[in-house]
Amino acid sequence: MTLVNASTGSDTSSEGIDSDGHESRLSHDSSRPDSIGMMMLNVFRGFCMGAADTVPGVSGGTVALILGHYDRLIAAISHVDTESLGMLRSGKWADLIRRLDLRFLIALGIGIVVGIGSLAGLMHWLLQHRVNETMAVFFGLVLASVWVVRRNVTQWTIPRWILLGVGVLVALGISQIPATTGDANHVFLFFSASIAICAMILPGISGAFILLLLGVYEPVIGMIKGVVKGQIDLDILGRLAVFAAGCLFGLLAFSRLLNYLLKHFRDATMAALIGLMIGSVGRLWPLQRVTAETADLELKYQEFEWVSPIEYDGSVLMLVVLAIIAAAVVVAADRFTLRMQSSASAA
Repeated sequence: MTLVNASTGSDTSSEGIDSDGHESRLSHDSSRPDSIGMMMLNVFRGFCMGAADTVPGVSGGTVALILGHYDRLIAAISHVDTESLGMLRSGKWADLIRRLDLRFLIALGIGIVVGIGSLAGLMHWLLQHRVNETMAVFFGLVLASVWVVRRNVTQWTIPRWILLGVGVLVALGISQIPATTGDANHVFLFFSASIAICAMILPGISGAFILLLLGVYEPVIGMIKGVVKGQIDLDILGRLAVFAAGCLFGLLAFSRLLNYLLKHFRDATMAALIGLMIGSVGRLWPLQRVTAETADLELKYQEFEWVSPIEYDGSVLMLVVLAIIAAAVVVAADRFTLRMQSSASAA
């Protein structure tokens, strides 16, 4: 269990790694610097999160759960509050670094940027030309992830099974909503950003997909592209500032709620999060094709329909093999993470 020192805000811990080797409790001792090996592991974790965020329907939060750093991430973000602001104003840099777990966040951030930057173009090509094979890979990844993450629930009771079912239904419902287009005023832009950033830290829900559903994906991407090309004016800067403020508000508010739930209702919260992961599997079903009505639309606005193995034009065996290989990668990554965390704990 994590104890917080009221004078410094730093965390102390009597239990850093659980029986399975995961940082599954909010108990990381941020006063002890990560080893070089753990820093590299955190960069790798961030890389995987960034890679996942380039795929529609896959959330970086899912990867955080798989690789065992979800609790630590939520706890670090939730510590951006008035107490941390007071440390910043008074120049207590060492206390601030410990409280925000900045070494961890920086390493994770580096990995996320590298993952998105290096794989976004490749993933776009794969989704255009090898969509079924790509979905098969992520289908296997998510299914194996559910098997790995289930260990975070210490005891399955009827209420927790119900929460899992609710999570499944929520994710399925969101994935079936068609994307929209349109513009947004400042208030709706702030609201959309707040909701989307919350989705990004939830497993099973893609933040970019939420922006598509709310009809603000194109306006936001268009403004960012305009700024990159030098097309800057006060209106664009104002809208981007509102969007950034919405992201910050949603991230800080929701992370505090998640942090509280994980501390006080961990098993119930994890059951609901696992349900979200299971519900996202439907969107990743490999045997699907673009509907005739949306075939001429851009990739991000296309809708897909499931097909039977008989109707599928390609090799079903290839899809099965890819899914199995992906699942094996998850299991291998899980074992690697356990070894790294056990070594760090022993050190």
